[in-house]
Amino acid sequence: MSTIGTAKFTLNPSWPRNGGIIAVLLALFFGVSRYLIFDSLDPMHCGALLSKGTWLDSVHQNWQPQGCMLHAYTEADGASCLSSRDIIFVGDSVTRQLFYHTAHVLDSSLPTSPPNDERKHSDHDFQTKDNTGVSFIWDPFLNTTRTTDIITGKSGILMKDKIPALFVIGSGLWYLRYANTSGGIPAWEANMERVLRALSQSLAKAADQIVVLPVEQVYTSKLTPERAASMHPWDIDAMNSDLLHRISPPSETMGALLWPDNAPRVPEISFPIVFNEMLEPTETQDGLHFTDPVIKAQANILLNLRCNDVLPKSFPLDKTCCNRYQWPSFLQFIVILSVIAWGAYVFYTVSLSATRAGKTISLGQKELVPMIISIAIGLIYLADRTGFWLKEQKQFNPWSFSMLCISALVIGLVTVKRGDKDLGFLNRDQTDEWKGWMQVAILIYHYFGASKVSGIYNPIRVLVASYLFMTGYGHTTFYLRKADFGFLRISQVLVRLNFLTVLLAYTMNTDYISYYFAPLVSFWFMVIYGTMAIGSQLNDRLTFVLCKIFLSASMVTWSMWQKWPLEVLFGILSRFCRIQWSAREWTFRVTLDIKALTDHLYWPLAVKVSLFVSLATILWFFAFELLQESKFAYNFWHPYVSFLPVVAYIILRNATVVQRSAFSRAFAFIGKCSLETFIIQYHFWLAGDTKGILLVIPGTRWRPVNFIITTTMFIYVCDRVAYATGELTGWICGSAPKAVLPLPNTTSIDLNAASRTRDEGELELDRIQALDGVSVPAQTVTNIGMSDNSLKIGVKLSIIISVMWVLNVLWTQ
Repeated sequence: MSTIGTAKFTLNPSWPRNGGIIAVLLALFFGVSRYLIFDSLDPMHCGALLSKGTWLDSVHQNWQPQGCMLHAYTEADGASCLSSRDIIFVGDSVTRQLFYHTAHVLDSSLPTSPPNDERKHSDHDFQTKDNTGVSFIWDPFLNTTRTTDIITGKSGILMKDKIPALFVIGSGLWYLRYANTSGGIPAWEANMERVLRALSQSLAKAADQIVVLPVEQVYTSKLTPERAASMHPWDIDAMNSDLLHRISPPSETMGALLWPDNAPRVPEISFPIVFNEMLEPTETQDGLHFTDPVIKAQANILLNLRCNDVLPKSFPLDKTCCNRYQWPSFLQFIVILSVIAWGAYVFYTVSLSATRAGKTISLGQKELVPMIISIAIGLIYLADRTGFWLKEQKQFNPWSFSMLCISALVIGLVTVKRGDKDLGFLNRDQTDEWKGWMQVAILIYHYFGASKVSGIYNPIRVLVASYLFMTGYGHTTFYLRKADFGFLRISQVLVRLNFLTVLLAYTMNTDYISYYFAPLVSFWFMVIYGTMAIGSQLNDRLTFVLCKIFLSASMVTWSMWQKWPLEVLFGILSRFCRIQWSAREWTFRVTLDIKALTDHLYWPLAVKVSLFVSLATILWFFAFELLQESKFAYNFWHPYVSFLPVVAYIILRNATVVQRSAFSRAFAFIGKCSLETFIIQYHFWLAGDTKGILLVIPGTRWRPVNFIITTTMFIYVCDRVAYATGELTGWICGSAPKAVLPLPNTTSIDLNAASRTRDEGELELDRIQALDGVSVPAQTVTNIGMSDNSLKIGVKLSIIISVMWVLNVLWTQ
């Protein structure tokens, strides 16, 4: 019978896995239900863009449509979409505001308001840098000859390439303001009936996209007495209700529900009633005209409506409002089908054999791996290349960010496990824990889009440098101790690091280098391999090793700062392999952390440095990075200072026997699949190729619930994929028998250990050699040749690389 003092809380090991399965099934249920019920009426989320949404921030700069991602348009996006086609606005002062901000989005050199009050009630015409004409016709009553000619299609040359790309009309407030002379609401209703009939019955389209603006809601407490006397909110509500029923009659909506095939994909006339939901009393001074952020967001909605489905559907796919997902190309479809069919075929053969034998279906390791890969790729593709689940924008909230970080820390501390003995300096469990808590911090950082906050961005860069530091430390000490430079180890490390990344690049039609971490770690592994392999017989001489490291660092730095080597290399890859990589992006990723990897490889000597100095170093670093005026200013210093908090943390973390013998099981669990969480997050926790977040339950207000469900299934899938890719690495590369030895008490660096036999300190290096966590068999003598087994691996890898080359050459977007 257990006493209170010795009682321990234990968790059934199957519960987390069952929780992951339940989360996946719940997500699939919600996805199917929403997809069948709601998407039949609004398959492209145009209706959501125009009718539902909320502000995610208090300064009204991040508008969130219901269930889709709003793209922030740039001048280049506008030029690509409009192709020098015109945009025409007709209406009153509210429409004029929207005209100016739309023109400014398309060309930032254009003004956002009239030059003076004398020209307020007049027409305006602009030409953007890309020859797009943006015109405004002052016609608050929509009754001038020019307006009528545009509505009926009589103006200009009636050719398809001359028809305006976008035609926006707005009216109503002047009918209220001057009701005595204009005829008021009855006259407005009759005129809108005439306008809408003309737009729908005209033989020649007035424009590719026609938008009728709602009558803008006003805040009477801020109106002038003259305006407040005639502009009443209830009248505006009635006018908008009338417009809504004329543009989208209830009968058509019911017909689309009963016969989904008849539902219009793109509305002939769009009615953005959501514009009135975007208005806030704090964003207006006169109760009628609103601030620039609000109007800019409205202009952005118009461009999303017109352009999202027109622009090239290429990576990153961050435009999900009023946009249909493109079918995969033939080759992409073949790759996806092959991956999914692999698992399905294995399951079919196992079930068929079990049925014939009269036994229950039992999946062994050989059958489980292909099924995991097939299901995972299917879920990832479903999440980020279809509309099965919803995507919304990120928004940084300091309170939510802080609470989530604190919650993660509490979970990590609660799951701390104390060992019975000193497990040694940077032991296996500790490095898993280190990778785990860093990965959790990076995930939270990405989820909230905290890269815009310099004080958070800078420490995250240090965490990435810490990953590279562990990689460099592990690989370097491995080669110094074991002198195994054989092909087997190279293939194991590179396949383990890159299998999932390459598979996602093909199945998701993305760029391999965009998953920058796997390429980055692979690059540094090859640099370290080359550095240690050259003259490896002299690696027991400290001076020689340091000279090699210095020479290697100098060569890498030179190749990064000189643009032409990478440009030549990437040019060759582009010409012969059709691999389109950005030399500029790659240089940024490598040079940002270059100092953290190439210096201070012998940091264990710093263990004897004062703990006070280490603590002071960490405090100094946080003060230093917070005082930088921007994250770009910090990036300059990052390569030179990032190693300081890394070394300080290691010293503090290993200061006592208690600290070296204890670790957090929760963080260690994440650490064991940290490579997978870093890569899969791009599509299966985040969304839109990391630009947004994934929602399995519709509704922005349900984000906390969505976070719990998506996080649970994300971690579950990452854990399973980590297992599967580890097994696949063994299938592809094979492995040699390993000795089973106890964990060490301590681990130290000794350059004279290169020729030792495998001792109790070497098992540890199998685990901390790199981020991937691949355990590679050791050799006791220097090995650079090719064994028979290595030749077999080489043949396998040559076949895989040949298939990739053929896919690259034949691949089409």
